[in-house]
Amino acid sequence: MQAIGPSAPGAGQPADIDPVLRAKAVDAAEKFEAFFIAQNLKAMRRSTQAMASEDSPFNNKINQDMLDLADNVVADTMARQRAFGIADVILRQLLPAPAVAPMQAALKAPPASVALHEKAPTVRGAATPPEP
Repeated sequence: MQAIGPSAPGAGQPADIDPVLRAKAVDAAEKFEAFFIAQNLKAMRRSTQAMASEDSPFNNKINQDMLDLADNVVADTMARQRAFGIADVILRQLLPAPAVAPMQAALKAPPASVALHEKAPTVRGAATPPEP
């Protein structure tokens, strides 16, 4: 089994993840999200059945089987789209973040100062000096 930790002791940089291991982790995370969504849909479907009348299509056993299949398809589709973000959270914890060079991080940081030509916000009713 391949290690997921740092590539060298004390290096502090995450190791390159085996693509097969990464694919398995992504697949497992998406399957968990699909399971979670399917369980929520089943719980919503049960509450709908509890409130439905005797002749409602929601109380028909044949319809129930088809609705269960449809719920599973919807759950799988939503999980592939990562609609709830559960798979993303799982993957953030399982897989190390890609290393970002310090210079790249500095370039992505917002500017520390405000431009001189920007106007300061004014308070209503406060006296403002005339503009030049």
